[in-house]
Amino acid sequence: MSDPLATPLPPAAPLPATPSVRRRLATMLYEGVILFGVVFIAGYLFSTLTQQRNGLTHHNIMAAWIGFVVGLYFVWFWTHSGQTLPMKTWRLRVVAADGSPLSAPRAVLRYLLAWLWFLPPLALHPLLGLSLPHTLMIATVWFVLWAATGRLGASRQFLHDRLAGTRIVVAAMPSA
Repeated sequence: MSDPLATPLPPAAPLPATPSVRRRLATMLYEGVILFGVVFIAGYLFSTLTQQRNGLTHHNIMAAWIGFVVGLYFVWFWTHSGQTLPMKTWRLRVVAADGSPLSAPRAVLRYLLAWLWFLPPLALHPLLGLSLPHTLMIATVWFVLWAATGRLGASRQFLHDRLAGTRIVVAAMPSA
């Protein structure tokens, strides 16, 4: 029996629409252009501050530094507005699976899981001693298969988003 004095809960707002795979991939391409500048500046700072005179000196530390800077870039934008510049351009937003803003730990988890787009096939190169054309072929097939995960399931989210408990949704048009 229900309580007559209880106020009814407002209906839950439906989650915004899921963008197409093509739109999400276009955003990733634009993100790569922006990341070129971020990586360039991070590499320049590292080289300048460490007095690096040779590209092979401290290259592992530099790779870790660039990975940290790129992670900081994504986590900061995802936790503050839910959008990087390319995501704003394509009107996309990353949210938690329930539609709430991302917490920092969930944003870090999403960043780490997003590396699954690239690292598994690239790890095969040194492990199996593959030639560069074979590595690129495997990486391309892997990328296409990973992108296909965006068409699977009711949520139509990429696998790393499902694993991280996040969603990419269409952002509302800014009010004039």
